[in-house]
Parts: sequence; C-alpha cells; structure tokens
Amino acid sequence: MIEKILFPVDFSPSSVAMASYVKRAADVFGARVTLVHVCDLTSHNGFELSVRSAREIAEEHQSIARDKLESFLTCEFPVASTPRMLCSGEAAPHIAAVARMGGFDLIIMPTHAGRFRRILLGSTTAKVLDDAECYVLTTEHAETQTPRPLEHRVWACAVSLSADSERVLRAASNEAAVVGAKLVLIHVAHDGAEKDARELLAQLQKAAGSDAAVRIVTGPVKEALLDAARQSSADALIIGRSLRSGGFGRLRDLAYSLVRDSPCPVLSV
Repeated sequence: MIEKILFPVDFSPSSVAMASYVKRAADVFGARVTLVHVCDLTSHNGFELSVRSAREIAEEHQSIARDKLESFLTCEFPVASTPRMLCSGEAAPHIAAVARMGGFDLIIMPTHAGRFRRILLGSTTAKVLDDAECYVLTTEHAETQTPRPLEHRVWACAVSLSADSERVLRAASNEAAVVGAKLVLIHVAHDGAEKDARELLAQLQKAAGSDAAVRIVTGPVKEALLDAARQSSADALIIGRSLRSGGFGRLRDLAYSLVRDSPCPVLSV
C-alpha cells in the first residue's frame, strides 16, 4: 500500500505545476506527502568568495533554502500537516536516501521537456530511478502538459514474462484496485509466439491473482508497448525495475526509453 509519498521540489515552475497532481495522488491513495529539497551549497561565484568565506556563503544559502522550503506550496501542502526536509549535496543520492531511511512508498517526479527530456539518462530523475528502492512515478513535464488524474479508467502493465513479472503484475493489480482503474496487461511477443505467450500470461495471472485484460502485440518492443498503451487509452503505464542495482543500474536501456517517451505517467515498481 502507498501510504507515504516523497515529493522532491526545486522551487521551479515545474515543481509548482506538479503540486496539484501530487496532492491528488495523495488523496487517491490516502497517503501523506513530504516535501524534500536538496540545495547545492557550493554554488557560489567569485565575487561572493572575495568578500566572505565559503562557509559563510554555504550557511547563507542553506538559510535561504530553508526559508523557501517553509513557504513553498503552503496552500496545497500546509506546513502543519506536511513535513519538509532540507538536504545539501547532490540531489539524486539524497532523494533516494531520504526515501529509503524514511520508509517512503512512492517518489513522484516530473521528467523534463524538449531537449532535456530526450537526454533523461543524464538527469536527476534517471539517477533517482536507478537508486531508489521504492516505487517512482514519473510524469510528462508539468509546465507543458498537465498529467491526467490517476483515478482515470485504464492502467496498463507491461510484462516481459521474466522471473520478475509476477512481482510487477501483483503490484500493478494492487495499485490499480486502490485507484479503481481497469488494468490491461501488455506483452510484446515474437512473431508466431502469440499462442505460447497467451498460455504463459494465463499462468502468470493465476499466480499473481490478477484478472487483467490481456493485449499481446508484436514488433519492436518499445514502439509496440507504447503504441498499445496509447490504443488502450492508458492513463498510467506500470513497468518493472530490476530488484538489484548492477553495472547498468536498476533500469536497463528499454525501461529508460519507456520512461522518456511514454505518452502517460510511468509507475516503475
């Protein structure tokens, strides 16, 4: 169950635009939101260093960040009921560490728009996807496109029939039931292997206790999955992240690409 949501903010228009989505997600799941901001205490210029010490500059930057955090999004998330956490250093490792130590169930972050969305592999969001041990929900860039509400009718779950598919499908079934969404199971099969895939998916559904509608497609994996999600009018796409970090992190190239190019929010579990 999703009971604790971590919302990383950087005081940008994107964070402001995401606030209503995060608030609605919290209402849907019955969860509590915590805001976290990671400030860079080394971001000072030569002029500042000429008149004050690096320590004084860092203390001032931290104080300014704390004041901003306390006054940020207070209408959507009142200070009395919404914890706020301030960290300093590199954003992604601190966000993942806060989520882990605080027992958070879900991190919600936007991807970037335009050119920056195309190079998601190098972004803070991508690093959080690699490092975080909890669910991560990524959405379209909120400044340019408002994410659709989570309680819409259809969620899609992509499975590859790997050893991890039962965990992913079980998680998808549970969370879709919480928000009252119809679940569609999508699998990309090799040409001529659709019958075998359907039999294996039936076994998977029985093991996971799922009764999702099944959609088997063929073609290049990423394009076929995203096209099936569009045709299903999916309001969220659920994908799996590997259980362990390795040399390639928790997400492989395909999962990164799905997060980057998905037409709807992606819940990676």
